[in-house]
This record gives sequence, C-alpha cells and structure tokens, in this order.
Amino acid sequence: MRKRALISVSDKTGVVEFAKGMVRHGFALLSTGGTYRALREAGVPVEEVAAYTGFPEMMDGRVKTLHPKVHGGLLGRRDHASDTAAMRAHGIDPIEIVAVNLYPFRATLQRPGVDRATIVENIDIGGPSMVRSAAKNHAHVAVVVDPADYPRVLAALDEHAGRVPPELRRRLAGKAFAHTAGYDTAIAAWFERDRVREEGGSAFPAVLNVAVEKVQDLRYGENPHQAAAFYRDPDAPAASLAGARQLLGKELSYNNILDLDAALRLVLEFPGSACVIVKHNNPCGVSVAETQEEAFRAALAGDPVSAYGGILALNRTLGTATAHAIVKSGTFVEAIVAPEVEPGALAALQEAKWGQNVRVLALGGLPERTLPVELRTVSGGLLAQTPDVALPMPPLRTVTRRGPDAEEERLLGFAWKVAKHVKSNAIVLVCADGAAVRVAGVGAGQMSRVDSVHIAVRKAGAHARGAVLASDAFFPFADGLQAAVEAGVTAVVQPGGSKRDPEVIAAADAAGAAMVFTDVRHFRH
Repeated sequence: MRKRALISVSDKTGVVEFAKGMVRHGFALLSTGGTYRALREAGVPVEEVAAYTGFPEMMDGRVKTLHPKVHGGLLGRRDHASDTAAMRAHGIDPIEIVAVNLYPFRATLQRPGVDRATIVENIDIGGPSMVRSAAKNHAHVAVVVDPADYPRVLAALDEHAGRVPPELRRRLAGKAFAHTAGYDTAIAAWFERDRVREEGGSAFPAVLNVAVEKVQDLRYGENPHQAAAFYRDPDAPAASLAGARQLLGKELSYNNILDLDAALRLVLEFPGSACVIVKHNNPCGVSVAETQEEAFRAALAGDPVSAYGGILALNRTLGTATAHAIVKSGTFVEAIVAPEVEPGALAALQEAKWGQNVRVLALGGLPERTLPVELRTVSGGLLAQTPDVALPMPPLRTVTRRGPDAEEERLLGFAWKVAKHVKSNAIVLVCADGAAVRVAGVGAGQMSRVDSVHIAVRKAGAHARGAVLASDAFFPFADGLQAAVEAGVTAVVQPGGSKRDPEVIAAADAAGAAMVFTDVRHFRH
C-alpha cells in the first residue's frame, strides 16, 4: 500500500507549494477537477481520483470522491487488524493527509442575480464528507481545511520525518469540524431565509445555529478578572465593525468594542454629516451639522465632561480638519470609527498627548443600517430578536392644543432617533446650536423616568430653555413632563399609551407646550 495524500480545494492559495512539499516527503498525490489540472500544469506528479478508484466522475461532478477506496483510505484504522486486512483485500491505500476546502457557498450567495439552482449546486457534499471522515480518524489522518495551515503542516513533516504529530492532527481535526459546522450553518440559514421569503411566517428557526469566527482574543472583558474574545459573523457585510481596519492606537478592549458599536449604530441614523460621542454605552454628545468639524464641536458641547475618554463615531471620512479640531479641543478620545480616514487625519491626531494610543478604525465604507438578529444570553439559554433598526420617522400625532412648529418638529425628529439608542428609561433634550442640531442633555438608565428627566435637565443647564424632549416610552405620571417644561422645554415626543396620558397632556397644555405621540416605543435595556 502506498502512502497517499488527497488534495481537492476550491481556494487554490498556496496549494502548489503545499503539494510539492508532500511529494518531497514521499506522498503519492490524489486530486480532482480543477485542483488536479492546476497541479498537473505546475508539474506536480498527481493521480486523478477517478483513475485511482476506477470509477468515473458523473452527474456533472456531483459524484467523484464518494467511493470506498477514498473513504476507506480515510477511515481505516491502521492499528485494527480487521481494517488493514479489508484495505489490502480491496486495494485501498491509506490516505494520511487530506487538504480540502469547500465549494464557495457564501460567495455564491453574494453574487448579483444568482438563482436558486446555482445556490443549491454550490452546496458541497463530497468535500464535507471527506473532511469529516478524516477528522474522525485523526488518530491516523491529518486534515487541512485552511491554506494558512499549509506551512505548519509542511514544517511538521520536516521535523517529524514525514509524519504529522498527534497533537497537530487533533488541533486540525477540531478546526475541520468547526469548518463544516460553519458551512452547514450558512446553508441552514439560507434555507430559512428562503422559506420566510416564499412562505412567510416566523423569521426565527426552530433550531438556531450560530457559527462565528474569532477575530482576536482580548486582554480581558468588562473587568480585568473576566476573559473575553471578539468574533466576526462570516456572513456580515465587509463594511462592519468586525471587519474594520485598525489604523492607529493600542489594542481594542471589550468595552471599546461595545462603545464603538453603540456609537456606530447611532451615527448611521443620520443622512447629514453627524458626530456621536459615547461613554459607557450611552451617547453623551450627538450632532448633525453642515461640516464634520462643526458636528464634532456641537457634539462635544452637549456634555464635555462626560465626553472625556469617550468613543467617537462619524458617518463621513475622518478629515484632517476634524482631527485638528479634536486635538485642539483638549478632550481625550479613546477611539474613533469612521467609514474611511484621511492620512493627514492620522498625522494630526498624533500631535495630541494621547495620539499614539487612540484607536482609529476605518470601516471600509458605510455599513448597512440593517443588522442581523440580535442575541443575548440568559441563564440556560438565549434571547433572539429582530433589531430596532432605523425606521422612517412615524407620523407625529399631536395630542395637545398646540402642535409643534416647523423648527420644533425638526428637533423632535432628531431627538427621537437619539432616544432609541439611550438606555431606558431614556430622556433626551435637543437644541439648535447655530446651524447645527445637537443633544443638550441625556438622562439614561434610571429606574424612574422622572429621575432621567432631572438628570437630562441638569446636564443641559441653560440650554434646556427652548429645547425639545424625547422619551423612549410613555410618562407614567405627569411629574416628569412638569419637570421638563419648568426647565424650559417647549415640545415633547413620546410613544403615549399610559393610563395617565390625559394628566400628562393636561400638564403640557397648562404650560403651553406641544406634545406629539408616535405610538412606537424604543426600550433599550
């Protein structure tokens, strides 16, 4: 029996060098289709699987490696006399190394105008079967699903006289099962999306499979005694936080990533040039202005004390002028995320004392505002929900004698978008600042809504007079509304729906304030 290796890959990266290395160590190579042709053209001695099995490929390549001479060579236990006897009796050579990666199913889904038949044809069957067979028999077989592992395997062959050591075979087997699990998860998710599109019904499958890829281990979690890691959804668009390029600064922390995500989700709400500053997962500064520099200055003015050490998000390329404005403000910034970053902006940031440490991320474009299903773990399970995505401003139903004027209505729309991103109970005060619109004060995460109002009013100070207010849920009592109008708030947007709505409306009327209901709630716990 000959010592064999089998190579059948969709991703040809590094495959010729890998194959030559195995030939150097005495392996007889088997291959199929495009991989066979690529190796032959490179002058690598290789035998086609069909010639080895004596059974031709058929059904447009659907059946080629599903054969006992292949799977017997993968699954045969070299230390079981009955297995080795069967292999000799049927002319089955042991296959000691398998290099397989699968039909590009995810890439097929992303092709414009791809039809269902093409998608189905790109569901690999033979590849996962070989990977699983080899991984199950990792006591005797090394399976390689990632081209990045080729150098490691060749180095092991050099070091261990042409054999892959047991510890490496185990690691490769675990990686192989994770690879096929992720592949099957992508297929199952597509079938669910296809079902919902064709039949309707619940968007949540009976079994929810999640397969994500590790981006990096983090130094620690929310606190130093907690371990943490950052994972990427392989089906996510390229322009995303998990796919961002870090251009400057220290390694991202767990809390940095949470805050960057919160800031990014909010800044994507606005079509105009916007700046968001987040601290501890809540926005403390938000503005839309004619220029990016103006948006930054206005956002910072919303709460300069809380903004110190904050996370900054932009929905336009970070410009050099804005970077100079950030440095000149004297405010320490932990991290900045933007669709792209001008080279001059990086140089400008480094003029600050903290310039070498600020984490600067370029997203590679403007991410989509729609997000996948959100998951949160609970004891013994998890919760899944559709995201509270960016929606058009709902019709504003005026419930007071006075309706908002055009300027108040503009500010209310801005405030309502921000309130969606503030931890409940959320109260947001918004004012005009020259040509800019900005947050004047935020009350977040309080157990009573009136306390959130008091905090937002205190943060706003003199800017509360003439400001508008957004509340993520209804006022259960009139006290919160009264505290706001006493501070000078002139208009309020809230969902409504309280048993005491008439009392709250009456308090607004008594103060001459305008109030509108959206009939939409935006809790964020």
